[in-house]
Amino acid sequence: MLIYPAFFRFARIRWIAAAALSICVVPVSKADELADKGRAIYRQHQHAVVTVQIVLKSKFSVGGRGAESNESRQDVTGTLVDPSGLTVLSLSATDPGQLLQSMLSGGADEDSRFKMETELSDVKILLDDGTELASEVVLRDRDLDLAFIRPKTKPSATLSALDLSKSSKADILDQIIALNRLGNSAGRAYAASVERISAIVQRPRLFYVPDASLSTTTLGSPAFTLDGKVLGIFVMRALKGKSGGGGALGMLNMQAENFTGIILPADDILKAVKQVPAVGDDKESSKK
Repeated sequence: MLIYPAFFRFARIRWIAAAALSICVVPVSKADELADKGRAIYRQHQHAVVTVQIVLKSKFSVGGRGAESNESRQDVTGTLVDPSGLTVLSLSATDPGQLLQSMLSGGADEDSRFKMETELSDVKILLDDGTELASEVVLRDRDLDLAFIRPKTKPSATLSALDLSKSSKADILDQIIALNRLGNSAGRAYAASVERISAIVQRPRLFYVPDASLSTTTLGSPAFTLDGKVLGIFVMRALKGKSGGGGALGMLNMQAENFTGIILPADDILKAVKQVPAVGDDKESSKK
């Protein structure tokens, strides 16, 4: 008679333990599944992400007085979109003049207006084997915040590139994978991040707004859906002619309202690729 109560107590303890274990295992298994998908994307597409080294000459003035010149060497992220070496970048990362001018002169009068002019004097694509490909800008699209560069001479080997025609779309709160190359201080290692879509904007054109979580993702990084298809490229969207009022608070409000990091869909980038001048045509194209 005493055996059955003891047995039932033991069975109940085992059931509770099994239930608790299942609660812990399910989230872990989902996290492992996400990590497995992210690693697969990383291994397949990491070499399509490159470091682009630029030398930027800038000249700026306030109210037309005291123009000053500066030259700096910077590393930005690019994504190969053709095996020939054609690479897409965020224009804001390679030509910050227009962006800074909009940020610092919004709502200002003529006497205090900030003006900045920039020029790229040297562009190189840095591959992971140490190869440096001297390149040139072949297309600028300010509306999409895109810049395309191409090696001046044909690379000795075919380069890994994304196939933008094999793209996908994302839904609100979807998790996506972003790839990047870190800076020189981190050995320009390849990196992967898990991002999440916080908003989808339909007009005037479709684009995705990632959440504001801090990660290794930078402008020019490619984004992928979990099935391994290209979603788009991280760029900056800016609105012109807006003012946040005077003072530091007004400047912060203006930056928050007028400048947003977005993911530009692969379809839009593919359309821009078709506008790139053919090899041998030295005339750079520019779209407003």
